[in-house]
Amino acid sequence: MPATFMDAPYPHVQHIHGGKQGTCPDPSADKDGDKVISTTEGDPFYGPIQTTLSTSGDTSPAAGLDLKVGGQGAAYTVDRTFELNAETMASLKAGTAVVVVHGLDPATLSAAGQAAKSDLAPTLPLAATSPALCGTLKAGQMKMPAGGADTGVTAETGTDTGALAIGGGLALIALAGGAYVVRRRSAGSAA
Repeated sequence: MPATFMDAPYPHVQHIHGGKQGTCPDPSADKDGDKVISTTEGDPFYGPIQTTLSTSGDTSPAAGLDLKVGGQGAAYTVDRTFELNAETMASLKAGTAVVVVHGLDPATLSAAGQAAKSDLAPTLPLAATSPALCGTLKAGQMKMPAGGADTGVTAETGTDTGALAIGGGLALIALAGGAYVVRRRSAGSAA
């Protein structure tokens, strides 16, 4: 991930997108030929923002372009618990939820890509809002222990919760009632 943007830590806004194919775009998504898949070009694959994975404050789609609440720099950790909205929960259950981390390194783009403006915020360069990382979410079930220490009594009091994981060092762990824990580890962290 790029470390700096305009002499400051590079902001990497990240979201759960959903409601479409539930996949990450392949190179054929680049419709304008600039060798960059913009957020708009990726939309048919992963859909609109449903939850903003912010470092603090608002997690709604409205916070989607708030660069102040995105991860900052080349490596960062976000460790936060919050309630998911109904649209995101529906996408998770339907298997169409995708996590997208935005913010490409402009130096790696084609000349056309470096010159282009963002399709979401024309005051920013295309690299600032284009997807840098993408991963599909897959739900799995695990049994969470509950109650006191094992005393040999065989009473079943556990609570079912789901675990969601994607590539790229990002994990979402479902808690009872639709709350999710989000953790992104840097490349040097243990899994």
